[in-house]
This record gives sequence, C-alpha cells and structure tokens, in this order.
Amino acid sequence: MANRWLPHLWGLVTPAFTLACLVAGGWWMAAPLVLLLLVYPLLEVLMGQSTETDPLQEGRAHNLIVHVHALLVPVVLVALLWRVSLDGLTLPIALGVASAGLSNGASGIVSAHELGHRRPKSKSWWTARLSLFSVLYLHFTTEHNHTHHRHWARDVDPTSSPWGRSVYGHVLQTIPRQVKGAYRARPVDTRRSLMLEAAFLIGLGVLGWSYLVAYLGQAAVAIYLLEFVNYLQHHGLRRGEDERPNATHAWESRHRLSRWTLMELPLHPSHHLKASTPYERLDVHDEAPQLPFGYYGMFWIALVPPLFSKLMKRQHALSATA
Repeated sequence: MANRWLPHLWGLVTPAFTLACLVAGGWWMAAPLVLLLLVYPLLEVLMGQSTETDPLQEGRAHNLIVHVHALLVPVVLVALLWRVSLDGLTLPIALGVASAGLSNGASGIVSAHELGHRRPKSKSWWTARLSLFSVLYLHFTTEHNHTHHRHWARDVDPTSSPWGRSVYGHVLQTIPRQVKGAYRARPVDTRRSLMLEAAFLIGLGVLGWSYLVAYLGQAAVAIYLLEFVNYLQHHGLRRGEDERPNATHAWESRHRLSRWTLMELPLHPSHHLKASTPYERLDVHDEAPQLPFGYYGMFWIALVPPLFSKLMKRQHALSATA
C-alpha cells in the first residue's frame, strides 16, 4: 500500500509538540513529559502488537521522515536555549529541559541509528552528526558502526549488557567505554569530535552559565534515553567469539506504538543482520526473543532493576521454548 509510511508520522508528534510547548512556555513545558512517560505507555498496551511488515515498500517518505527527525533535534535545542534566555533557570524551565531531552533522545535515536549508517560524509551522514552534536554524543556514529555492529552480544561490546546489570550501572560504564572504543577505531575523528564538543561547551559557558546548564541537562536526558535503548536491545543475550550472530542475539518488540514512533527500530534483530537495510525494509524474526512490553513500558520497568531482571529472564525462557 502506498500509505504504509503514514503511521510513522506519529513519531514526529513528539518533537513538534515539545517545540510548541517550549514556545508557549510556563507549565506547558511539562506536557511532553506527560505524553511520553504516561500517555504513550498506556497507549502502547492498548494498541497491542503487529507482525505486519512490508520489506519491499518504497522508502522515499520514510527517508524524508527520518531526516526531519534529525533536523528537529537542533531546532528543539535552539528553542530551549531561547526560552532560557527569556525565563532564566526556573522550575518550569527544568521541566522543559527534561522534555527537550526526551524529545531529542527519541529523534536522535532514530536518526543516529538510521542516517549514521549512510555513506560517510554524505548529506544524510552529516545530518545524523548534527543531531548527535546537539546532545553531546558525536562519538556514537564511530563506536556504533565500528564496534557495536562487529561485536554485538559479546562481552567486549560496551553497549551489550549482561544479566543482572542495572540500567544505572550500565549507563555509568558504557559511556566511557564507548568513547574509548570510538577512539581506538578512529582516533583522529574522535579527537576532533571531542574537541569540537569541548569548544561548544566553553562557548556556551561564556555566553551564560544558564545556557550551559540547560544544554547539559537536555543532553544528559537524551543520552540516558539512547543508552536505555542500547541496554534493552541486547540485555542478557550472549554469543561466543566464534559464534555467528543470528536473530536470537537481539530483543525484538512488535508493539505498534514503539514501531511507528521509532521508525521500526524495535525490529532490532533485522537491523543487525544487515545494518545497511533501511528501516522501512526491516522484518520480524520468529526466532528472536520478544520483549514483554514495548519501549515505552520497558522504560519504567528498567527503573526497578529486580523487577526488570526477573521479567526479562522469564520472557527469555518463554521465547526459547516458543
């Protein structure tokens, strides 16, 4: 069908709504938090799952949507800094920082994973880099493409978490390990990226400490969201050094809302089996372990490590016997 891309427009609601709330100011800046953290998890359950895919569908509309995701990340950031210039650092601004971080994290996840796999130095690749620069995470493209996709579900991969590791412990150790991995893979590029980010932080600090605090705050939220997704996608799944990767080494989610708002990112096994495959052509894999909830529901469960661990191990056992 020609309109297969229409549900994926839903993902653009998050940055568009966040942008409108930042412009409105005041307590409106808390509204995106309500949408993403309360409304979406409930909708995700009500909307259920779907195995329907169309791997051969035409992708021009999907390509446009993912580029809009990437470009809206710096736009939301600029809107946040503009609001800070008007209001200073207040409680509503703090909520706006969190809202901007969640929005930029969601759009950044989509664009960094998809456009970051495009031809290096292409316009799409640079667009992904712009979205990552907006959240202080330029090294992600290098680490993701040269380390994660080579070693996913192995102990050496800093983004693949073993059983029993909490999301808090994972985030604290994966970030420095990823920076080191990016430096080992591309030392010159990584050094330049880190220097550019440092120069930008210094510039913001000179402009005003409130801008620096707001920028770092939204970046921290966005980075946490991105690393939560990394944490979720391979948790507890391990393969040996000589074992060929397959769909059992990544968690899949078929929940409609997660699939539509994140451009099919939850069909993660398919992405790993051929990283160059555009997201509109990803497919489901029956042998892949299935997440018990979509990404929005799993966000809350991951905040309670004992519950998360118990649920994931039980779900893995059920998937293995299905």
